[in-house]
Amino acid sequence: MTEKNTTKDGAAEVEISEEAKAAAQEASNEEVASEETLTDGSAEDGEDLSLEAQLLDYKEQVAQKHDMYMRAVAEMENYRKRAARERQDLLKFGNENLLRDILPVIDNLERAVEHAKNEEKDNEGLLEGVEMTLVQFQQTLNKFGVTPIAAEGQTFDPACHEAMGQMVDGSVPVNTVVQVMQTGYHLNERLLRPAMVMIAKAPEAPAAEEPAEDNESDTDNDDNE
Repeated sequence: MTEKNTTKDGAAEVEISEEAKAAAQEASNEEVASEETLTDGSAEDGEDLSLEAQLLDYKEQVAQKHDMYMRAVAEMENYRKRAARERQDLLKFGNENLLRDILPVIDNLERAVEHAKNEEKDNEGLLEGVEMTLVQFQQTLNKFGVTPIAAEGQTFDPACHEAMGQMVDGSVPVNTVVQVMQTGYHLNERLLRPAMVMIAKAPEAPAAEEPAEDNESDTDNDDNE
């Protein structure tokens, strides 16, 4: 079965069979299907890109959260160590002010003992009692971690000694502590009070004498005159 179509100028007629029309329709359907396929593929590709971007974003957020967590753990550990150290220091040095106020009592007892030893009067009973009191005080302080600083005969150490002056003493090296004016103390190896000391200095060198030859020469000149 054929159809006759006429061109716009009516000059010619073309016969179109049913098979040609079917082939044209099929080609048109294939073109439409191809366009739909391309459209679907583009949509899927866009969806995949969106999911990948979201995955990367989630990974970055997880890394940030993990970093924040590690920082928080480190800060907590530092705080725990600092709190433990402060608690330990409080136990060691909590009585520092009280112990420092007691030291002058020790000083007075030491002076009393020294004075009693130098007195010629019969005061052995008093001396013995003061010495016992002094020993008890020192033992009590020692229980709290208070220990005297070694000074006499030691090289001057500004970290625990305080120089009150200098004394000429050629029997010991320069800057050696030769006299303790006031005992110093440590509290659990921390300086509680420095020792007040006198340190040695070298004797002054004697003045140089004039050469004897010059004196003899002057004497000879006077005799000649």
